[in-house]
Amino acid sequence: MMGSPIYYKHNRLKQLRAFCYAARTGSVSQAAEALFLSQPSVTLQIQALERDIQVKLFERRGPKISLTPEGEALYQLSDPLVEGIDKLPETFAAQFGSLESGELNIAAGESTILYILPECITKFAKTYPQVQIKLHNVTGRDGMTMLRADEADFAVGSMLEVPEDIIYHPSMSFDPCLITPLDHPLANRKSVTLKEISPYGLILPPRHLSTWRMVDLVFTQNNATYEVALEAGGWEIVKKYVEIGLGVSIVTDICLTDCDKVSRIPLNEYFPKRSYGIVLRKGKFLSPQAKSFIEMMDPEFSHENGN
Repeated sequence: MMGSPIYYKHNRLKQLRAFCYAARTGSVSQAAEALFLSQPSVTLQIQALERDIQVKLFERRGPKISLTPEGEALYQLSDPLVEGIDKLPETFAAQFGSLESGELNIAAGESTILYILPECITKFAKTYPQVQIKLHNVTGRDGMTMLRADEADFAVGSMLEVPEDIIYHPSMSFDPCLITPLDHPLANRKSVTLKEISPYGLILPPRHLSTWRMVDLVFTQNNATYEVALEAGGWEIVKKYVEIGLGVSIVTDICLTDCDKVSRIPLNEYFPKRSYGIVLRKGKFLSPQAKSFIEMMDPEFSHENGN
């Protein structure tokens, strides 16, 4: 009998680990694959946990599962604990200034990877050469999916609307501007109105991204019309097609360099500055690697969010 409480606690960790992995992935089979266990084993762990605490944790609909309200509450409590225990050796080593292993997963869009992250990635890699850095080039929706499934430690990007389960800490901002070919009728103007832009076809990123929504909102609010000449993903592609004369575009000057063969005209009168910063799932346990990177990139984040 003396050994039963220790066994019970050891078993509870297994149960919570199985539960948290299933909650992250929305699938018992994916949780089993991630934990290197059989699917029946994960199912039994979750069932035992439900039986012990006498609540239903998942709604089961075919192959997919979703958390009940009670399951969501337990997940928010238990996930940082499970991650904290699983990453205890790395956290302990980091207390003494040593980060000699592990990996860092960052989700970010193409523009962030190209224009914002290089300096900090270089500094981090030189400081912690043993840590493997993985950059995931994803759009906003896919980045949110990765964060919620804990497939990324955090994301770096721009957000116009912040979901309730997400923390966004902007740390830098950039100006909006119109870019045109060098020989365009609007080129080299110091200012331009939306109605003057209207006759010219716009080259915009895909419709589901925030840039298109912002353009639509601003033109509508100012009773101006616009036409989309070309839909193209990635600022480098957008700039190239503006250069060759297929249209004009409204971009954030984060993507502009002295090498770009385009004319740029400020649009601050109509469009807000675009902020970029750290994006994190609420309740996320930050690994020592993630904490160190965020501290390099945005020192105020840790102070304001208690990490």
